[in-house]
Amino acid sequence: MRHFITILVCAVSLFLSLPAVAGNAEAGKKTALGKGCAGCHGVDGNSINPQWPKLAGQNAHYLAKSLKIFRGNDSETYGRIDPIMVGIAKMLSDEDIANLAAYFATQKMQTGEADPELVTLGYNIYRGGDKAKSIPSCMGCHGPTGAGNPASGYPALAGQWAAYTEAQLLHFKSEERRTDRNQMMRDITSKMNREEIKAVASYIQGLYD
Repeated sequence: MRHFITILVCAVSLFLSLPAVAGNAEAGKKTALGKGCAGCHGVDGNSINPQWPKLAGQNAHYLAKSLKIFRGNDSETYGRIDPIMVGIAKMLSDEDIANLAAYFATQKMQTGEADPELVTLGYNIYRGGDKAKSIPSCMGCHGPTGAGNPASGYPALAGQWAAYTEAQLLHFKSEERRTDRNQMMRDITSKMNREEIKAVASYIQGLYD
């Protein structure tokens, strides 16, 4: 039943729209260079370190929300503890955040490859979930190609570093990260073992639209 409810929540959210993130992409590029974002995430949003997320092609709503969470430094509520990101985000105005979000959203994500030994398990969970364990499919919210759902704020996943995705899923599982709507990610990952999480993360790295 919870499997069905989770899918239903995602489906309903497809019809909900969030306020537009009105930003200037050209100004956002200048901010990315001037505020140090490009140093870790790359000028075009494709980081070279798999521990740092790629931002290229990410939907603007999700990027803006994430930056505002870091800026607020409310770890009690959200659990996202990152001194570097907090320090940078505190220097950003609402306009800066909107511009950065607009800029990175226009960039092209560089996809990778899935581990051949993990791809079958990752594929099965991402696209079909696991009914026996009440794990819904990832594509129910993030789309079959991992493009996400900008209107409802669900992030794009396709091409993201496997190491970063795995780390974030484990943070949700341990409840160190609490940025998920209605605890959806915490509920889902609580039912997944380490092998399943690693496989899904690997599969996502090789996804492209």
